[in-house]
Amino acid sequence: MARHPGTARPALFPGIRLFSLFPGPRPFTRFPAYRYNPGMAKSRIGTPCIGVCSTVFGDSMCRGCRRFSHEVVDWNAYTDEQKRIVWRRLDELLALVVGNYFQVTHAARLAEQLDYQNLRYQTQLSPPGWVPDLLKAAGRQRLDYHQFGLNPLPAAAGLTPRELYDRISAECYALGRAHYDRSFARPVGTTGELILRAAQEKGLI
Repeated sequence: MARHPGTARPALFPGIRLFSLFPGPRPFTRFPAYRYNPGMAKSRIGTPCIGVCSTVFGDSMCRGCRRFSHEVVDWNAYTDEQKRIVWRRLDELLALVVGNYFQVTHAARLAEQLDYQNLRYQTQLSPPGWVPDLLKAAGRQRLDYHQFGLNPLPAAAGLTPRELYDRISAECYALGRAHYDRSFARPVGTTGELILRAAQEKGLI
């Protein structure tokens, strides 16, 4: 049912308007098809890139998309199966960390609200992987997480969405770096050896 032109939509975050986001929660009268579709995720292998790449500044793991530096560089050359492996690792990482703070109780409600608020989220990820996008957009404004199909756990108590986003990002980065150092990092004795290895990997020598 369309709103009367003279009526205002209730503000989800009163007094603050972020890039025209969060005009108000959508009434939970019905839910369209759940946007996350594993079949679609398998047939369309998109890039995790969100346009913020810290690997150009020397990070071994991107703070934006959470891929390792070699995965960023080689992504376009990967087979679909290799890309799926990367996506699965990212999904497991996010699910592990987000699961310390939230339980997704209604995935369809979360997807509907993210769509309604015009928030971009990665459909290659399972629902816990969408939570950081919501937290980042909300900033320091308090949310009624239950309206988004989320049940906040004790670890989330007293923290703003932005603080939760920062914690989740930091924990993901720490775990990802530990995995990278254990699985991929190689000790380098001298700067000359580092340059030599880089040249060899690029096929220059």
